[in-house]
Amino acid sequence: MTVIVNIEDLRKHAQRRLPKIFFDYIDGSAFSDTTALRNCEDFNNWCLVQRVLALKGMPDLSCEFLGARHTLPIMLGPVGFLGLYRGRGEILCAEAARQKGVPLCLSTFSIASLATLQREVGGTLQFQLYMDCQRPFVEKLVESVEDAEVETLFYTADTAVTSVRERDVRNGFRAVKHLNPTLLFSMMQRPLWCWDMWQSGIPSVEALANYPEFGSGILEQASNLSGRLDSSITWEDIKWLRKLWKKRLVIKGILNSEDALKAIDHGADAIVVSNHGGRQLDFANSTISILPEIRKAVGKDYCVMIDGGFRRGSEVVIALALGASGVLLGRAYAFGLAADGRLGVEKAIEIFAKEISITMKLMGVSSVDELKQFGDRYIRQR
Repeated sequence: MTVIVNIEDLRKHAQRRLPKIFFDYIDGSAFSDTTALRNCEDFNNWCLVQRVLALKGMPDLSCEFLGARHTLPIMLGPVGFLGLYRGRGEILCAEAARQKGVPLCLSTFSIASLATLQREVGGTLQFQLYMDCQRPFVEKLVESVEDAEVETLFYTADTAVTSVRERDVRNGFRAVKHLNPTLLFSMMQRPLWCWDMWQSGIPSVEALANYPEFGSGILEQASNLSGRLDSSITWEDIKWLRKLWKKRLVIKGILNSEDALKAIDHGADAIVVSNHGGRQLDFANSTISILPEIRKAVGKDYCVMIDGGFRRGSEVVIALALGASGVLLGRAYAFGLAADGRLGVEKAIEIFAKEISITMKLMGVSSVDELKQFGDRYIRQR
């Protein structure tokens, strides 16, 4: 029996269970992988300050971000095609998130729709939008988000063009539109995954059920969705989106202070410091390295979220001390889903919660609120 101790254990288990094409889609990044590696390695540029005999009990991990208080300073960020890693994957993640008291943001590239999640799980849901080149389609999509009573819309701004993810190119993901002998043989090497998919039904994007132009199967839909991303979008289009969407708007994909200020000027209620997990611009800054600059630029009260490279609770603590309002998880919980379904997602959340709690206890920090308020007391640059 495999003992799961950390996120890397979940990753290895996911790799053993998933067909190569889908594991590589989660695990891979752009070109040389440099940005993805920097996301992970640059946490090493910071040291946490140990303080002893300072705290009787365990710290309070509750945290406020995006207009609400949550049990943990983390949320499940948007990850595409969760239903390919486990049958009913989006539903399982939503159930785990609700059980653990953390938010979930559903990706445009999802198998299950928001309506399905509201019907089967309920709770507070969020949605991440890619800008399709056909504005009427975007308007209909936003209308469906409103119908699902979503309060927060994330717009991902760093994907006007899809970068070259070399593993995906080799595997044919988003290029192969139908099963072929090579792909079928690869899938058959993972019988447990095949059985799970067979039980759950042939996956397809529910939100596209009334749009036959996208195709009928998940491979074809993934290719067509990607091919219709609007490469001409500018800040003027954000003005259009801001008028269309009246509730909380978050701009995801900010990686410098100038763009952070532009996001505020264009009506964004929050931003996510993100380089798309290293899946877009190669040789970009890591998110943790640029976070202090962005926090300084926008002021102490504005909501600044962050993602990219988070595998340890101590890394979440570093981000909070440097000014993050909260942390979005991506690959970490997707590995958990692939490894063990809902229980794997819950396990990923539990791992982060335990590591955050232990780290803060050894630092003598009584709460996440204290860590955010007095972050400079608890962190040093190497």
